[in-house]
Amino acid sequence: MSNTPHLKPLRTLCSSCSLRELCLPVGLNRDEVEQLDAVIRQSRVVKRGEYLYRSGEEFKSLYAIRTGFLKACVSSQDGREQVTGFYMSGDLVGLDGISSNHHGCDAIALEDSEVCELPFARLEEIGRVIPSLQTHFYRLMSREIVRDQGVMLLLGNMKAEERLAAFLLNISQRLYSRGFAANDFVLRMTREEIGSYLGLKLETVSRTLSKFQNDGWIEVNHKHIKLLKPKELKELVSGCAHQI
Repeated sequence: MSNTPHLKPLRTLCSSCSLRELCLPVGLNRDEVEQLDAVIRQSRVVKRGEYLYRSGEEFKSLYAIRTGFLKACVSSQDGREQVTGFYMSGDLVGLDGISSNHHGCDAIALEDSEVCELPFARLEEIGRVIPSLQTHFYRLMSREIVRDQGVMLLLGNMKAEERLAAFLLNISQRLYSRGFAANDFVLRMTREEIGSYLGLKLETVSRTLSKFQNDGWIEVNHKHIKLLKPKELKELVSGCAHQI
């Protein structure tokens, strides 16, 4: 069997991971971090288009995204796909499976990605020893509830332009919090996937992006987006962008 590096990726411990503060609680002492390192399994590569997990699969683990971008989606009975979320480095996915012990959606890589697997049963055990870790996961679950509420507000009360502006600002803010450029980025999802998430038709997404560009608010080059006037985008959504 080949021992090439891409087949046996080196494990990066939480203690040395640059994303530690995003997906795990700040303030763990050295012994606590070492206990957590012992729980996390070797990082796993998910190629573009591959499933991290599928709807209906037994829930066993949460996954911290080290690199890459994933989408969560559900399929209707007639086969249509509804995108329910986009996740990037530092995000934790798999929380949907906790309540029923089965995943309620598909998680699919939008680009080659790498995740750290956190077996949930082991996390529960270590959470009893490290209370701050347990509290952190409660906060993560609460954040998902708030995000879902924000999406409902977005779909129920906002016009197409407001929805897309809020979406772009949300991506910008999340990238900024990870140390990336806030106003110059590449969208990893298609316009059709954006439309599915925002409850808009593909044509509406494309037309609205073109309008933003004609107004001088953004610059669009395929999936490459530059926010030229983020202040105008923020004014358009009237403070709702932080909620999605």
